[in-house]
Amino acid sequence: MRLRDRVADPETRETFQPKLWVTVAALALICAYIVAFIAKNDAEVTIHFILFTAHTSVIWLILFTLAIGIVGGLLLSQLYRRRRGHQPG
Repeated sequence: MRLRDRVADPETRETFQPKLWVTVAALALICAYIVAFIAKNDAEVTIHFILFTAHTSVIWLILFTLAIGIVGGLLLSQLYRRRRGHQPG
């Protein structure tokens, strides 16, 4: 079958794909939200630690806190799994 015949065949003709366009729109909205989030959280803040003080933007503080939470959650889940594996049962 030639390419011209396949294009004319209604079974192989491309059709509107709403699921694809919903996915593309959702990704575009997520990207726009991320850009707006970064733009709105660029204010400078002062963080007081016990031994020193740091100056950074709010977005870096949020991302740093998120990273600490993810690492802490992973470590706690490993601790829970290790303790549960050593219990008799």
